[in-house]
Amino acid sequence: MSSASADHPRDGLGPDLGKVFGPSHADGGPELVQLLTPEGELREHPDFSFDGSIEDVRGFYRDLVLTRRVDTEATALQRQGELGIWAQMLGQEAAQIGSGRALLPQDMAFPTYREHGVAWCRGVDPLNLLGLFRGVDQGAWDPRDNNFGLYTIVIGAQTLHATGYAMGMQRDGVVGTGDPERDAAVIAYFGDGATSQGDVNEAFIFASVFNSPTVFFCQNNQWAISEPIERQSRIPLYQRALGFGFPGIRGDGNDVLACHAVTKAALERAREGSGPTFVEAYTYRMGAHTTTDDPTRYRLSDDLEHWKLKDPIARVEAYLKRGGHADDAFFADVQVESEGVAERLREGCRSMPDPHILDIFEQVYAEQTPELALQKQEYAAYLDSFEGAAQS
Repeated sequence: MSSASADHPRDGLGPDLGKVFGPSHADGGPELVQLLTPEGELREHPDFSFDGSIEDVRGFYRDLVLTRRVDTEATALQRQGELGIWAQMLGQEAAQIGSGRALLPQDMAFPTYREHGVAWCRGVDPLNLLGLFRGVDQGAWDPRDNNFGLYTIVIGAQTLHATGYAMGMQRDGVVGTGDPERDAAVIAYFGDGATSQGDVNEAFIFASVFNSPTVFFCQNNQWAISEPIERQSRIPLYQRALGFGFPGIRGDGNDVLACHAVTKAALERAREGSGPTFVEAYTYRMGAHTTTDDPTRYRLSDDLEHWKLKDPIARVEAYLKRGGHADDAFFADVQVESEGVAERLREGCRSMPDPHILDIFEQVYAEQTPELALQKQEYAAYLDSFEGAAQS
């Protein structure tokens, strides 16, 4: 067993990481971890580095482009009346792909309702996401297949789910064993607005007290629907973690390399038994909160134009082109693939069968209870009372 455990957390955070995951940030240390500038230039950081290959970076670029295409296609389908609503992730692709690709197969992810990029990294079919927003299922993927939880609409509730699951991992003996094939961690995704929720703060308390292997990944897109971050917190969000007794770090949320490096370090720390970490991915919501929102009513167009210059896809493309790491054929192939993804989404979404109205009674418990069976029977009789009523 590792010297760190649920009952006796390790005092130090290891070489180099102690000053990063600690109070130094509150004392005026370097605030933003950035490895790739908006111009596509690599930047050295004293504590973090990207240890992947150029092939990995090309893979990140493909992920970024294809998940953005999923997002824009779903938005178009909503406008055409094919989806009831859609929560865009436009501008937040790097935070999701960078962190999602840092996860090991045995790690568990708990999303909100816009982690489409993380779902992509965990192998969830985007059509399953569309089915949820189309209203034809309740999340047509099994969390056990991909170690990716179902989308959570209740703001912040998933952080409690994640913390409890992580505490279960401790008791199952898959934390701090020193076996990289066995040790696991949990990551919980939420936005800046969720940090004002009681559930999130309660999760922080439990995670800290029980030293649970939880990474709290906050995508600070600076807007809680129409409420700016300045009205939510008097200090940078990552510094809040110190008040709960665990470290926090802020990374450039539009830098896929930085997000990957920071999340990887936090997950490794959790797996070895050193407890929770708060990761703040500082980014910007380029689109609307959801397709029912009009952001022009509460934010300035100048801010949007400023953040377009920090586009997460453009900077990776600039890096690959600047270094001669990808040719025109590579970019063309990715574009062709994105067209194929869009076509599949359009056709698949429109051909989804409507659910039978009585099926909802089968999706409450793993084994139906007598009470629920009676409710189903009574409701079926009620539907039959309408002459010619369709039960679909």
